[in-house]
Amino acid sequence: MFELITRHGLALIFANVLLEQLGVPLPAVPTLIVAGALALDGTLSAPAVFGVAFVASMIADSAWYLAGRQYGRRVMTTLCRISLSPDSCVRQTENHFERWGGLTLVLGKFIPGLAIVAPPLAGAMRIRWHSYLVLNGAGTALWAAAPIALGMLFYAQIERLVDRLQDLGAMALEAVCALLALYVAFKWWERRRFYKMLRMARITAEELRHLMDSGKRPVIIDVRSRAERELDARSIPGALAFELEGMEKLLDSLPADRDVIFYCSCPNEASAARAAKRLIDRGYTRARPLRGGLDAWTEAGYGIERRPAH
Repeated sequence: MFELITRHGLALIFANVLLEQLGVPLPAVPTLIVAGALALDGTLSAPAVFGVAFVASMIADSAWYLAGRQYGRRVMTTLCRISLSPDSCVRQTENHFERWGGLTLVLGKFIPGLAIVAPPLAGAMRIRWHSYLVLNGAGTALWAAAPIALGMLFYAQIERLVDRLQDLGAMALEAVCALLALYVAFKWWERRRFYKMLRMARITAEELRHLMDSGKRPVIIDVRSRAERELDARSIPGALAFELEGMEKLLDSLPADRDVIFYCSCPNEASAARAAKRLIDRGYTRARPLRGGLDAWTEAGYGIERRPAH
């Protein structure tokens, strides 16, 4: 890495940061740390390294923001389908926006899983363009400056480490590639294990409609986050709104002799399946997630109601 950064300099830093912020699993922080060390000995310019990293990140983030503004939650759904951490991909970011508001864009760069989801979610939530630029720009500046400063601060230690890696030659590069491959493989395994845990029988929109028409009065629960419901006010008629994090208050009061159907708008019905599993673990046998969630219900042409704005 040291030799590559020395040889290709700012172009490599720009490409690394841009690709990482677009979602490619190529961590840019190690590159910026090494660049910071190189800036201290005069090989690179610290302001130039910072400027290149800042511009590359803002380009990628702005592209995600505009995509979220144009396509709404479809962008986040796509991100979660390809994400290595699909269970928390969007929901945690929505929760942070509820608690922190626009400050999420400043702090999100330092929280795994938030950096790539926050910009499109900000676009979908219609955060104003100039507010987005100021807040995301502040977060990007902090994110870019921190590893550069670390590289300059620990220059001597980094120089010794780089010398050692250079002595190892191709073996060091192979080790770095192997570690990156192991990280991706581990996250993929976590993803597969998560979906295996949630694998259970789903109910289709047609089956749910039949239950409702037959007078069996299923209990329908919308487990989307508050931010998500504000973005999309549609709801299945008669559905109760409970966030996944507040389900404990509801679980003990649910009737054991009726079907309990959970729905969300997330990939593979992850949140709905987690809620159903929590109920099944308490002894309920008639809890199921709705296959395809709210989108499947509306695509089937069934009626919806709109919740009043809060």
